[in-house]
Amino acid sequence: MSDNYDVIVIGAGPAGYVAAIRAAQLGLKTACIEKWQNAEGKGVNGGTCLNVGCIPSKALLDSSYKYHETKTDLASHGINTGDVALDVDAMINRKGKIVKQLTDGIAGLFKSNGVTSLFGSGKLLAGRQVEYTDHNGKTTVLAAGNVIIATGSQPIDIPVAPVNGDTIIDSTGALEITAAPKRLGVIGAGVIGLELGSVWNRVGSKVVLLEAMDDFLAMMDQQIAKEAKKIYTKQGLDIRLSCRVTGSEVKGNEVIVTYQDSNGNEAQETFDKLIVCVGRRPYTEGLLAADSGVNLDERGFIFVNDQCATNAPGVWAVGDVVRGPMLAHKGSEEGVMVAERIAGQKTQMNYDIIPNVIYTHPEIASVGKTEEQLKQAGESYNVGIFPFIASGRAMAANETDGMVKMIADATTDRILGCHIVGPSAADLVQQVAIAMEFGSSAEDIGMTVFGHPTLSEAVHEAALAVNGHAIHIPNRKKRK
Repeated sequence: MSDNYDVIVIGAGPAGYVAAIRAAQLGLKTACIEKWQNAEGKGVNGGTCLNVGCIPSKALLDSSYKYHETKTDLASHGINTGDVALDVDAMINRKGKIVKQLTDGIAGLFKSNGVTSLFGSGKLLAGRQVEYTDHNGKTTVLAAGNVIIATGSQPIDIPVAPVNGDTIIDSTGALEITAAPKRLGVIGAGVIGLELGSVWNRVGSKVVLLEAMDDFLAMMDQQIAKEAKKIYTKQGLDIRLSCRVTGSEVKGNEVIVTYQDSNGNEAQETFDKLIVCVGRRPYTEGLLAADSGVNLDERGFIFVNDQCATNAPGVWAVGDVVRGPMLAHKGSEEGVMVAERIAGQKTQMNYDIIPNVIYTHPEIASVGKTEEQLKQAGESYNVGIFPFIASGRAMAANETDGMVKMIADATTDRILGCHIVGPSAADLVQQVAIAMEFGSSAEDIGMTVFGHPTLSEAVHEAALAVNGHAIHIPNRKKRK
């Protein structure tokens, strides 16, 4: 193993492994250090996303939805199945197989692109040197022309509900539950809390989500958020806003949670399991030597500029460990940008057009500005809305909950944002993201021919509705 590289990447999650592959493709001698180990103690790539985040949670979401659909919805299609049983062990094992296939795939990609894969921990020293300690404790100092930090994030702990790995668990532990708890509590009704709560709600758990904030999904367009809350409540999720947890007590196989409710009164709930999902924080423990030259901001994120360069020359940081939304695709694109800039290209990233998705059923997806943000900025805009209940394809699929909301500049008609709750929202919003990247107007989408019958016609109709031209719903009066 050579001790000198053009690029050393610390972290092999979506931001890190993508950066390493792209750097190698550009002819740079590249190594990638990853500390993650699987249950057998073997080093694996993929970071949080592939091992205990995006991928395994989506596997459970899909499995649980298929069970729920089979049990409750297929009869409406004339399909009678009789008794339906869920094998939770099989569901968990399927999730594990998917994770292994994808993490093994990264190893293959590293090999085919010539990336040196190193398992262990990396610590940034002065002068772009990296102290690499393998899983056996052997330490080597590596030198690099450039270092990319992509160490990701980890769940936030709260003193009032300390994780014990049994009755009180974090998002990682929630992926390994072996039987559906009768009563499941979730602290936090954000993205992770909603997704995990949805999994176990579908398979029979009574799920209560305790959210400290007054608004549901405050970062989302509030018209979409309110519609989503109605849908999730109808599905059986008990979402309680303005509820601040003040304490927890484990008694036997139960946990008693004390919280202040929306009226300011003290209340209690008893659960078989409690999942703590109050957010994530950047992972920087043991990462930076005192003389590394890299600075942290007031929230503990590595400080970078718009091109992800740190204060230290030749040192970059990408993904969850830097400012911006904690989204795997945001980190991946930052990784590509940095690798290309190291190679001498002038790549930029458009931070205004990053899709955000919640993989409940139906999904919530958004890109661009919310109506609340535009109001606060004093911008003039028009809105077009199309409900899925008016979509023939959605009716045929029995997927009529939700809507598409398109927002465009009142003067130029340029699309400013799109927000969707409904079937295939994640894929539909990407169409609008592409349009926004090319500066499209709502009229541009309205003039585009969409296949029929498709769910994407809802995007087409919402774009038409922006200017009062919708065909399949009555048009609302335009904003003045």
